[in-house]
Amino acid sequence: MFEKGLLAGKRILITGGGSGLGAAMGRRFAELGAELIICGRRLEVLEAAAAAIRAEFASRAYVIRCDIRDGAAVEVMMETIWREAPLDILVNNAAATFIARSEQLSFRAADAILATLHGAMYCTLAAGKRWIAAGRKGVVLSILSTSTITGRAFTVPSAMAKSAVLAMTKSLAVEWGPRGIRTVAIAPGAFPTQGATGQLRPQGRDPNWAARNPLGRTGEHGELADLASFLISDAGGYINGEMVVQDGGAHLRSSGAEDLLAWTEAQWEAQRAARSKDRT
Repeated sequence: MFEKGLLAGKRILITGGGSGLGAAMGRRFAELGAELIICGRRLEVLEAAAAAIRAEFASRAYVIRCDIRDGAAVEVMMETIWREAPLDILVNNAAATFIARSEQLSFRAADAILATLHGAMYCTLAAGKRWIAAGRKGVVLSILSTSTITGRAFTVPSAMAKSAVLAMTKSLAVEWGPRGIRTVAIAPGAFPTQGATGQLRPQGRDPNWAARNPLGRTGEHGELADLASFLISDAGGYINGEMVVQDGGAHLRSSGAEDLLAWTEAQWEAQRAARSKDRT
């Protein structure tokens, strides 16, 4: 679909790049010639992903352990990266979510999700100020959600965080566009991953949810990776401040949470117990 060297010479940081959609994008970027840096909290996961990329594509792939919710840690990470060479592209991919009745959310639970908004902002500002200081162009791609369009019951902190990052994307497109810095976003629909699927599709939810998509299926990771590759490349250079929806048309039919309105008290208590067990 793309020229082999579409991303040659591009240095890309992917937050949450060790697994799921982050890892899928990283593999595709490497295949197209990019140099990768992936960050996250689990060093062993990051190292395994980077080793697989290096083995398959003979590409340069580095890892940095960083909790992006910590602004000081983000600054240290960016200083470490820039000491070798500047970034060209930042991908804000790291996220967290789970289903819960909003009135039962603790402050701690809400903050755990909303902190991913802080992380996206910290990374974006840290990269942007360095690009501006050096007079360099750059691209920020943020992975969002169709909850930015529809809202979404039972994942309110996540919908709030993603909507805020969309506002940042649109705002910085105007502020930083004259500096040669583009900000773009993708709102994926259902692209099953081990982490997100476990949190959002527990036992007891509608088993026919994928068939209800207008296209009758879920997305494939390669489809999202291809869209991301285009948006961050020079070929997408006239796209700025936009969020591209990639969900098969699902958001035109449903927000994706309506089945949870029929859950029983017992189902919610089982979900809370499972989530508490995961945290221990």
